[in-house]
Amino acid sequence: MEPASSKLQASVLATETHEETRMQEHESERLEETEEEVSYIRKEGDTLESRICVPEGYVRIPAEEGSLAAFLRNYPLKEDQSSVLLYDGAQKRNQDAHIAVTKLPIETEDLQQCADSVMRMYAEYFWQTGQYEQIAFHFVNGFLAEYVKWREGYRISVNGNEVVWVQTESYDDSYEAFVSYLRMVFAYAGTLSMEGEAQETSLSQITAGDVFLKGASPGHVVMILDICENTEGKKAFLLGQGYMPAQEFHVLKNPLHETNPWYYEEEITYPFVTPEYTFSEGSLKHLEY
Repeated sequence: MEPASSKLQASVLATETHEETRMQEHESERLEETEEEVSYIRKEGDTLESRICVPEGYVRIPAEEGSLAAFLRNYPLKEDQSSVLLYDGAQKRNQDAHIAVTKLPIETEDLQQCADSVMRMYAEYFWQTGQYEQIAFHFVNGFLAEYVKWREGYRISVNGNEVVWVQTESYDDSYEAFVSYLRMVFAYAGTLSMEGEAQETSLSQITAGDVFLKGASPGHVVMILDICENTEGKKAFLLGQGYMPAQEFHVLKNPLHETNPWYYEEEITYPFVTPEYTFSEGSLKHLEY
């Protein structure tokens, strides 16, 4: 029979070993959390590229100068830790869904919601790069609202389900006229009309500007803002959204990772869960703007 003293010593040794292991694991977790906080967010950065770092082993995919990918990657952000504000200046109730807030302009009425925010980001890109003919969005009833006609002085007359162009103004290419055009689009377009302007795509083929989209009333849409890739060709991406009520366009967190906002291709399963909406299979779309 083993002496009692030997059993006691073995028990103490086992307890100390277990406690040491537990402390090492705790320290490892703490260091990993600290590393994540340091690795993914540069507080002084004022764009996606300068604010949000890529995961270890990944690099941002090339983005040509003047491309939508470059526009989104370098779009201005509000200061780190900024709250998401509603159209009326009040704080959004849920402040736990975002990692950053963009400076995308927002109207002072409850107009610029989820699909509207995505359309505005596209429209602002086309406006700033002089691609005015590309600024065109369908209303839910199928009517195509083209910015170049609005610029020529035509305005949209809506009578029930009948929508027609009527020339009532002179030529106006000001930014104010561009915004008034967008306000009309926001009033009569949404996720339902966006469905008709999109084609299903796959994770291996994603590009900046693609969306996860549920066309409904109400539906929802989130936009792929930036993409990086590892040496095996596996992608990770950042998502942005507007929402209801109308609110600032913001960069989403990833519910699977406490401080890492990147969504990894190999982790995407359906239903696909984002902080405030869950998408079904087939919802990944390429917008044909």
